[in-house]
Amino acid sequence: MGELTETPGRADDAEVPRPVESVRLESVTKRFDTVIAVDSVGLSIGEGEFFSLLGPSGCGKTTTLRMIAGLEFPTEGSIRIHGEEMGLRPPNKRPVNTVFQNYALFPHMSVAQNVSFGLEMRKVAKAERTQRVAQAIALVQLTGMENRKPAALSGGQQQRVALARALVNRPRVLLLDEPLGALDLKLRQEMQSELKALQQQVGLTFVYVTHDQEEALTMSDRIGVMNQGHLLQVGPPEEIYEQPLTRFVADFIGRTNLLDATVESAEIVCLANGDRLPAASGLPAGAKVSVSLRPERLAVRPRDSVSPDMLALEGEVDRVTYMGNAVVYGVKVGWMTIEVRQENEPGTVRHEVGDEVSVTWVPEAMSLVVA
Repeated sequence: MGELTETPGRADDAEVPRPVESVRLESVTKRFDTVIAVDSVGLSIGEGEFFSLLGPSGCGKTTTLRMIAGLEFPTEGSIRIHGEEMGLRPPNKRPVNTVFQNYALFPHMSVAQNVSFGLEMRKVAKAERTQRVAQAIALVQLTGMENRKPAALSGGQQQRVALARALVNRPRVLLLDEPLGALDLKLRQEMQSELKALQQQVGLTFVYVTHDQEEALTMSDRIGVMNQGHLLQVGPPEEIYEQPLTRFVADFIGRTNLLDATVESAEIVCLANGDRLPAASGLPAGAKVSVSLRPERLAVRPRDSVSPDMLALEGEVDRVTYMGNAVVYGVKVGWMTIEVRQENEPGTVRHEVGDEVSVTWVPEAMSLVVA
C-alpha cells in the first residue's frame, strides 16, 4: 500500500484553521467551606468574542469571573488565558482588566487621572501615558471632560470612565461584572448598544456577567447559562432562545409556557390533559419532559377558525392585559393558564374575558426540554 499524500490545490483538503482560544476553563470547581459555588465548569471563549455568563443571583457566574480575574482561585481545575496556565497568578500578573458594577472610581481624581492611574502604577513613561489616556478617553466619547471629577458626571459617563480605565491598560481580555446594573432602564439600553459597538471597534474578548436576559441576548456572540454552580447550556443567543435544552433555560431566557408531558413514543408526547402532540425527543417512553411554547409564537383564535395544519388547545380567556404595542392574554386550558402575546396591529381581533377560544401554534413553534 502506498503512502498517503496531500493533493495540492484542493480547497476541500485544506486544513481549516481553528479559532484562537482566548480563555479556557477545564473542570473548574470552587468551594467555600461546604458550599460548592462553581461545579466542574468547562468552557472555551474565542478571541474577540463577546461572551456572556447569564444566570440568577447566586448561580456562580460572578465567582467564575473572579477566578478568571485572579480575585479567587479554583479549588480544582485549570484556567488558561491565551494558552497560559494562570494557576495562582495574582490579578496584576494576568492579561485582564475588570470593570465592576460600582465602577470604583477615585472621587478626588479627575477623569484623566482615573484613567491614567493604572499606567502610573506600571511606570509607563509620561509621554506614552498622556497619549494612551487621550486615546482611551476619545474611545469612550468623553473628550472635553478630562478635568471633571466623578461627582460631576452622570451614571453613564462614570461607566465610560471605568471602561476607559480598563481599556487603557490594553488587556487581552476585558471582564465585566454587571457594569450596567446601576443605571436606569433607558440609559442601560442605550449603553448596551454603545458597549457592543465599542467591543467590535477594539476587537477585545469581553467576558460579561449579567442576570438580565435581554441584555445578554442583545449584546452577546454566545451565552453561557448557569444555575446552582453548573453551566447548563452554551450557544449563540438564537440557539439559547429557540432551542433550550432544559426547563430552567427555557424558563429563564425570556417568557415561555411550560406544559408538563410524558414521552409516549419516539415521535409523540402526551400532555397532562391526555392530548398527544408530535414531538421527537430521543428519550425512552415514560420519560418526563416539558413542552416549551413562547407566548409570541401562539395565537388566540375563535374555536371555529382553527386550520388543520395548526396544533391547538381549547380554553377560555381569563385575563387580558393591554401593553400598548401588544395584548397579552391568559387562556385557561383546564389544568393551566397559557400566556399568549399578540401584536396590537390594526384589524387584529380582540378577545374579552370569558370568550371561548383556541390557543393555536404551528409545530415549528414548539420545543421539547428535559423536565
